[in-house]
Amino acid sequence: MEFNYEAADQKGEVLKGELQADSPLEALRQLSSKDLTVIELKENLSVNSTRFQRKLSRQDLLMAMHELATLLESGVSLAEAVTAQSKGSYHPALSLAFQSTASSLMKGENLLSALRATSLDLPEYFFQLIAAGETSGHLAESLRQGVEQMEYDLKVLNEMRSALIYPLVLVFSGIAAVLLVFVFVVPKFANLLDNNPDLPLLAEIVLRSGVWFNANSWLFLGASIAFTLAMVSLLRQAAVRDQILNALSQFPVLKGWFTETDTAQWASMMSAMLTSRVELMQALELAQKSVKISRRRSKLETVNQDVRGGISLAEALEKQAALTPTGYNLIRVGEQTGELAPVLRSLSKLYDESSRTRMKQVLTLIEPLAILLIGAVIGVIILGIILAITSVNDVGL
Repeated sequence: MEFNYEAADQKGEVLKGELQADSPLEALRQLSSKDLTVIELKENLSVNSTRFQRKLSRQDLLMAMHELATLLESGVSLAEAVTAQSKGSYHPALSLAFQSTASSLMKGENLLSALRATSLDLPEYFFQLIAAGETSGHLAESLRQGVEQMEYDLKVLNEMRSALIYPLVLVFSGIAAVLLVFVFVVPKFANLLDNNPDLPLLAEIVLRSGVWFNANSWLFLGASIAFTLAMVSLLRQAAVRDQILNALSQFPVLKGWFTETDTAQWASMMSAMLTSRVELMQALELAQKSVKISRRRSKLETVNQDVRGGISLAEALEKQAALTPTGYNLIRVGEQTGELAPVLRSLSKLYDESSRTRMKQVLTLIEPLAILLIGAVIGVIILGIILAITSVNDVGL
């Protein structure tokens, strides 16, 4: 790989050039060994051939921000901390981002503008927390709040993914079992269609479906692939995901789970913002954006308008029926005592625990329902075959 670099030597003179290295980290080490302070390092994309590289994950980003917050809490200066991060054993994208940030800080820019100029996919609230920290002089504390919020977001996402793995495995296993029956079992009885014109309706449907499937297996496979690609393309659209999530959130069993998960997310975000001294209205706007169900976002937008009009937060939330009576009481106490941030953190934990309980309840229903559905479909197929066999025997008699 070829890199273009800009670096300063021990005399302060700025040097520019190119070098070959296996990775950005190796390039940084080469320049450091020559007593050069790197200002900017970029991969020469016009020369380097494209090759597979692991995508920067949220976990990578979280760990890097966690280490940066830890360095600042330990008393290390911002410039030294970012420079140390740029030389760490990170994903190449992180190394380049920290190198660019260090260069921007050397030019007199603040951390907010330096990080925004990078390609790091940080959430908007993280930038707002940095802005609040730089304004108040508590940057390390604000970074820690941002890291904790990112960690919470990642935990919720991973829990939801883990919760869906087993039901999805059941569903796909059931589909595979049905297809195997159609491919290997049903065709063995296809001759019954010719020998017995008076087959029961269920038997005829099952046998003709099996014959059609085997005669058009490639067509079915192509249609399945096209359907899967179309669904993936649709799910990448935020509007489609919102519609699906809104539809799912209206189901009686799922409604409580989704609502409490969203509320825990909102309360956690509000707590992090207020702890970092972000102004209340700005915190409300950012927390509202973190809510996934658009119906709840609309409610919270109305809450923001009511608070801006002079109504207390607890009263505005109660007016829109956005929480539970327990939530209104806790927030009301927090506003009266001036301890709104800790109260919101406690409320977030309360809803988080409740949403986990509901998630387990949902899973206890999904799993047996999936098993029953798969068993019913296979049972119908087998019943159709048995009816076909018995009808032939009846004709023989």
